[in-house]
Amino acid sequence: MSDRIILHVDCNCFYASVEMLYHPELAGKPLAVGGDPEERHGIVLTANYIAKRQGVKTGMALWQARQCCPNLVFVPPRMYLYLRFSRMARAIYQEYSDKVESFGLDECWIDLTESCAILGDHTRTIENGYRIAQEISRRIRRELGITVSIGVSWNKIYAKLGSDYKKPDAITVFDRDNYRKLIDPLPVSDLLYVGRRTGQKLAKYGIRTIGQLAEADPDYLQNWFGKVGAMLSVFARGLDQTPVSNVGIEAPVKSVGNSTTTPRDLVNNEDVRLVLYLLSESVSERLRKNHFEGQVVSVYVRDKDLWGYHQQKKLAVPTNISGEIEEEAFLIFQRLYRWEKPIRSIGISVGDLKPENGPRQLSLFVNEKSRERQMRADRMVSDIRSRYGYAAVQRGIMHEDRYLSSLDATAEDHMIHPHSYFENGNRTGYEAVLVAEGR
Repeated sequence: MSDRIILHVDCNCFYASVEMLYHPELAGKPLAVGGDPEERHGIVLTANYIAKRQGVKTGMALWQARQCCPNLVFVPPRMYLYLRFSRMARAIYQEYSDKVESFGLDECWIDLTESCAILGDHTRTIENGYRIAQEISRRIRRELGITVSIGVSWNKIYAKLGSDYKKPDAITVFDRDNYRKLIDPLPVSDLLYVGRRTGQKLAKYGIRTIGQLAEADPDYLQNWFGKVGAMLSVFARGLDQTPVSNVGIEAPVKSVGNSTTTPRDLVNNEDVRLVLYLLSESVSERLRKNHFEGQVVSVYVRDKDLWGYHQQKKLAVPTNISGEIEEEAFLIFQRLYRWEKPIRSIGISVGDLKPENGPRQLSLFVNEKSRERQMRADRMVSDIRSRYGYAAVQRGIMHEDRYLSSLDATAEDHMIHPHSYFENGNRTGYEAVLVAEGR
């Protein structure tokens, strides 16, 4: 049986690249997408290559980024815009295959095994995969104005290694002839799911490169790390068989959320409810803009001593209605928090996303007419605010504390969570190898 032909496409500095399209005046300047440097929170979500060359890294606090790069320009994140570009990129990929799997907003795997006939010679070769990768790269640059790095290989793990191998705007092929020469010397930390702690533990056993990991006895790795060790052995040896999921199985992201560090500490339920309304409206609007609704509401709370608390609940029906999100979030909060200390920050996310207006089971206990009125009200509020500003229409509860309600939830910490590699049956891809090897 011939090898599969798998691409992994990674949009270079995705958020920053999209923002540069809308800020041509910043061409040639270091740019980072992140929070407001004047507030008491915020991190760098991504930076362009000019900023990265000066030491700015994803996840760095804004003040640290400013120390590395004093002339760094910050722009606030616009997740609705990045979701739009993500969908446009996926639309291009889907012209080449019906098997396109998102790994976050900026990364996708594409299975071209059955698609190479579009080139005219009806063969399945890695060379044809490379030629399609070239065409996709050109189209993304021409039609979207951003660049991508692409890895081409026979499995998803090596394809992702390929997209990371050269950046930006590059294509790397790992085939049966060159993979040991090119992949073996790479640090083991380049492999998917080898984090800092795992890398440190592997180093204690003398394993610092992917080649050394591939040569290590899988039984020893499983004794040291459990199933994770066996999985990493499969990954390093290029034996992973995880499939690329068919398009349309799920939304390209796992959840949409918003969190805020409040202008003052929250001290009672009334304070919390006001902030939850602000966050719920923001989350609701972004769900609608991207045509999602979700069935799981999560609440995250951090007290003044920075202890965190988290809880979630599955709803009877999916929603993107602000009032429903707030109501469920407040019920979760009441179960979650006991008011031993004031609250410094709070967040909401909506997960288990589904396409808006998709088919769903109706419930006898849900008033659909009332929900439709709430949906129309939310859309009307969004239209008014888009014309006349955020403060043009507000809930009455906002007047109970004008200082607390002055925070602009639309500019807070937006959260877009990608799907795990182990969703969509991916776990079976490496477990099949373990079973075949008797592990």
